[in-house]
Amino acid sequence: MGELVSGSQRVLLRTVDVARETGYSVQQVRNLERLGVVPPAARSSNGYRSYTPIHVQALRAYRGLAGAVGAVAARQMLAELRTETIAEAAAAINAVHVRLAREREEALRAQRALRAIQAEANTAEFEQESDAMTITELAGALHVRPSTLRFWEQEGLVTPERVTSLRARRYGLSAIRAARIVVALRGAGYSIPAVREIMGSLHRLDGPGETQHILRQRLDQIATRTVALLRAGADLAAVVTSAQEPDGVCT
Repeated sequence: MGELVSGSQRVLLRTVDVARETGYSVQQVRNLERLGVVPPAARSSNGYRSYTPIHVQALRAYRGLAGAVGAVAARQMLAELRTETIAEAAAAINAVHVRLAREREEALRAQRALRAIQAEANTAEFEQESDAMTITELAGALHVRPSTLRFWEQEGLVTPERVTSLRARRYGLSAIRAARIVVALRGAGYSIPAVREIMGSLHRLDGPGETQHILRQRLDQIATRTVALLRAGADLAAVVTSAQEPDGVCT
């Protein structure tokens, strides 16, 4: 193995060669081949695997793509890229860039919303008891279902005041602010456990500062995922174009 064949024929690589070029272990290379991340390697008469440069590029593409969208989604996407036209594959990769850009904008919007809500909380004229809302009024103002507010209550995210003998929910100013923050965080892609952690931080001494720190961390994570996708760019292009060649091999 490791033989370089002249002309238009391919370069043959051993498993250890692929591992060295990609940073994966020999066992990881075999596992990722089994999972369909790369096309099946050719087998020699003695059973040894024979890889080509496209296998190296596919594994490098997988590393970056997994950093951007997660391992499971990356495996599925790479398998699909090898069967799609160049136009379809380019659209799929572009969709990942769009998704990351949307996540970043949602996180920035959550930051802006949190700052606005905190500014309102410090404004005396905002503290009017008449601003209290029923569950229907608050749900309408936030563009969510009343059942969503009930679910948030069950999860300890928003606590309404209860009035009347029928225990109808009524939301005071602090509950309204909490609900608005939850809407902003959920819109930014935070899970319920993550939102619970952030909401809990708001009650600590440096709660607002800690919450902003958590939001900045999310922006940093999105940036890291975006860079991983950019690094995978050339290798993703090689995977896509190799699929259009008669033997599916890029040398």
